[in-house]
Amino acid sequence: MNHWVIVPIVLPATMAAILVLSMRHHPTLERVFSVATCAVLVAVCTGLMALAASGTIDVYELGNWPAPFGIVLVLDRLSALMIVLTAVLALAVLLYAIGSGWDQRGRHFHALFQFQLMGIFGAFLTGDAFNLFVFFEVLLIASYGLMIHGGGRRRLRAGVQYVVYNLLGSTLFLFALGTLYAVTGTLNMADLAERISAIPADDSALLRVGAILLLLVFAIKAALLPLHFWLPETYAEAPAPVAALFAVMTKVGAYAILRMYTLVFGPELGATSDMIGPLIMGAALVTLAVGMVGILGARRLGRLAAFAAIGSMGTLLIGLSVFTHQSTVAALYYTIHSSLAGALLFLVVDLVREQRGTAGDLQEPAPPMAQQGLLAALFFGAAIAVAGMPPLSGFVGKLLVLDAVRETTHVWVIWSTILVTSLVAMLGFAQAGSVVFWKTAPEPEDTPVLEDAAAEAVTAPQPPVLPVVATFGLLFTVVALSVLAGPVTGYLEATADQLYAPEGYIMAVIGQR
Repeated sequence: MNHWVIVPIVLPATMAAILVLSMRHHPTLERVFSVATCAVLVAVCTGLMALAASGTIDVYELGNWPAPFGIVLVLDRLSALMIVLTAVLALAVLLYAIGSGWDQRGRHFHALFQFQLMGIFGAFLTGDAFNLFVFFEVLLIASYGLMIHGGGRRRLRAGVQYVVYNLLGSTLFLFALGTLYAVTGTLNMADLAERISAIPADDSALLRVGAILLLLVFAIKAALLPLHFWLPETYAEAPAPVAALFAVMTKVGAYAILRMYTLVFGPELGATSDMIGPLIMGAALVTLAVGMVGILGARRLGRLAAFAAIGSMGTLLIGLSVFTHQSTVAALYYTIHSSLAGALLFLVVDLVREQRGTAGDLQEPAPPMAQQGLLAALFFGAAIAVAGMPPLSGFVGKLLVLDAVRETTHVWVIWSTILVTSLVAMLGFAQAGSVVFWKTAPEPEDTPVLEDAAAEAVTAPQPPVLPVVATFGLLFTVVALSVLAGPVTGYLEATADQLYAPEGYIMAVIGQR
């Protein structure tokens, strides 16, 4: 067994405990060890991705108990891609939190952050459906603590709403797992795939119930309409670094859909093509429309970024719902893009709010900000990335999705929705940008006129350097994803090949029994 496979789970879990027990009264040590942990995670996950790129599927059996009796972690191309994406995003977000001082506005931020990473990595690496539920619960607990970090009545109310909806999802998850276990007697994903494929179609009614329940659970996690109600207020009120990290949390739901409905309920069973795919497609189109219209109607910058996250999930799930090789490549590329671009937008919004001093209100102009040109450039880059305009990766991702759905029945409806909502998003971002950066309010009459630039610099504090560097780092990753679209899609094509040939995964996990 390759013991490096478990490191992305054990390392943040261990560091979180150390931070709570030994460093909670030493902020500098907390920051140093937390950043060092994230840097090590980036290195380890990159190494695991290089290992998975060869096509090898590594299985880690905890306690040397073989599947399906023991707990297993599985590293393939898809899980390796997701953990690298999470590690890179986590490092940028953590640097922003430290530079902006968000980590010191409440207690135990770094410990909760590491527990959150443990849950995300575990969800991507687990090979067992029940342990997917366990890691979902770890995500819920840690994310609630991060959600209310810094306090405030509105943040607490949004956090309660977030917990209630996700607890509902957890309850449905248990019902779905109980249904699958009653039929198959196992919850190991590879073993489930074998046993379900052997069940006659006439006896699969209960399995279809389990498949629908699982879809509802993953739809809540992915903020798919009409189960998206928790996201707008939660993301709008969450601390900016937390909301930026949450950009990858909705992708856990999309990942679970892709994993379960290519491995366990494969396309050859008919469940995805006849039932699951059309349901996801219809909901994804509505999700995209509502998200982009929400950008146009947003009256606060935080809600604008939250609705952008909803719209991006709609585009992603449109590609995913077709369940073909080409559509899966498009969906995975858009997953990478939307995670990075969504996090970038949340961080830019926070920089603007900190300088503007009006909690991101878009209804009234505010006085000019310090380094307004720099912030305007960042906002412009994030806006064209999220809206899908050239030359950034959002444009490439949407082109891949449009090309992938050409052979579908309702291709013109899908194309029209994507193109029209892109235009709506552009209008929404242009409207917000004009209010923030162009329609500035005059200075109060009693404000003394400053004689030189030095005096102006004193009264208008400049943004800290580290948050700006971290934000530009995320913008650089979006640009790099555009430039390296060819090699990236090459890896994603190999990933799709592996997903639609699940025999290799099954053989690696349970062998020739």
